[in-house]
Amino acid sequence: MPDEETIYESETKRSRRGIASYLRRLANALSRAEPVPVNEEQTVTVTPPADPELEIELERTDDELTLELELAWTEGEGDVDLDAKASKATFELFEDAGGKWRWRLVHDNGNIIADSGEGYASKQKANQGLDSVRSNAPGAYVVDRSKDDDEATPEGGSDATFELFEDAGGKWRWRLVHDNGNIIADSGQGYASKQKAKQGMRSVQLNVRGAGVEQKS
Repeated sequence: MPDEETIYESETKRSRRGIASYLRRLANALSRAEPVPVNEEQTVTVTPPADPELEIELERTDDELTLELELAWTEGEGDVDLDAKASKATFELFEDAGGKWRWRLVHDNGNIIADSGEGYASKQKANQGLDSVRSNAPGAYVVDRSKDDDEATPEGGSDATFELFEDAGGKWRWRLVHDNGNIIADSGQGYASKQKAKQGMRSVQLNVRGAGVEQKS
């Protein structure tokens, strides 16, 4: 029998849209030949070769069905990273001039790609808001408020929705609205085009999970 080692394992119940969102992140990384995030925090990544073996298995046990998707290949150097930083952004937590706590999500290129949009009474509340964005942004629906209909595009599944809109000055922005009606994040800036606003929103969805938190004085 060959030696077998479980490097990482998790089991959780997810909605179909949530699963689709997770698989989409994996598919995007695979198509770009980038390290594939294994866990939600993106601290464990794996880098498959160009042509791994794909096995798909559908099993029935009594009244339970199991669908398994498996990639297999001969391990090479650097294929597994257990201390990865797949995110290219960092949360900055800070106290503003009015004594309110806020956060902003800063890309490694220096651009602020999201902010809290409001001040919180305490650092704890700001952290809770940040965690809500981290949890909900990757799988949130996208609604384009510039269109006559409000049909949501099925981008994933979460308790929040991205709203894409044109402001009074002709700039394009987005906001992330929780199901309870609260705006939990916004673009923090206006974009010259809808396409640029969408790119900024996608950057948030891609990087928010694994972003670290730094407190600024």
